Amino acid sequence: MPESQEWQVSRRRFLRIVSGGVAAGAVSLLLSDQIFEIIGWAPTDSRALAGQRKQWVMVIDLARCNGCGECTKGCSREHFVPQGQEWIKVFKVQNELGAEYFLPRPCMQCENPPCVKVCPVGATFRRDDGVVLIDHDRCIGCRYCMAACPYSARSFNWAEPAHTAEELNHTYSLEEPWPHRVGTVEKCMFCAHLTRHGKLPACVRACTAEMGDGAIFFGDLREDAVSNGVETIPLAKTLRERGGFRFKEELGTLPRVWYLPPRSN
Repeated sequence: MPESQEWQVSRRRFLRIVSGGVAAGAVSLLLSDQIFEIIGWAPTDSRALAGQRKQWVMVIDLARCNGCGECTKGCSREHFVPQGQEWIKVFKVQNELGAEYFLPRPCMQCENPPCVKVCPVGATFRRDDGVVLIDHDRCIGCRYCMAACPYSARSFNWAEPAHTAEELNHTYSLEEPWPHRVGTVEKCMFCAHLTRHGKLPACVRACTAEMGDGAIFFGDLREDAVSNGVETIPLAKTLRERGGFRFKEELGTLPRVWYLPPRSN
């Protein structure tokens, strides 16, 4: 997809973040015990971790989300998402005091993904960078993964999806799984085809384009910084001071998506 000059600038910012060009305060926390403690992520050897791939993470600021749905639209455009599917849904939620707010829900890219454990053919798997992918050449459409996912983040193609000429001219790959196929399961994969080239996911870009101060942030866990393309924030410090949380984290799935609480009023 063609990029505007604005997003080319955002891409340069993002490249600086994921390549280590973060603020001095964030660098001081790189691979530190503090970042592990705050996010509940404890590799056995941080020295070994330094040589691994990026560790992608998303943060969604519920105080900023206005429920516009641009993240869903941006995702659908980028991936030619079949009609009737939404790889990132936006729900209206009511808290215990009756106050309403909006909650976007992508795939959580769990570190302990139930979907991977139940797949009988190994079609769904987790990469070293934390992204959970689906191999549609292997998928047999049993939908066990859909039943196991506590976030209802997966969709199934019950019929042959409608195709565009652009989609049909594309060559299928694990990171760009289109043309879409009947009888297979699909979901968000943190726009692996974009982040590999230093670009922000489509939902992040669409949210920021709509709001200016976008609600969705993305970055490398090891760098302890995430960006919405305009603003960069420290990960551990923000989660600690803002009371960051993960959806249904009591299930032990260890999601790679964190939320910042909505406004109290």
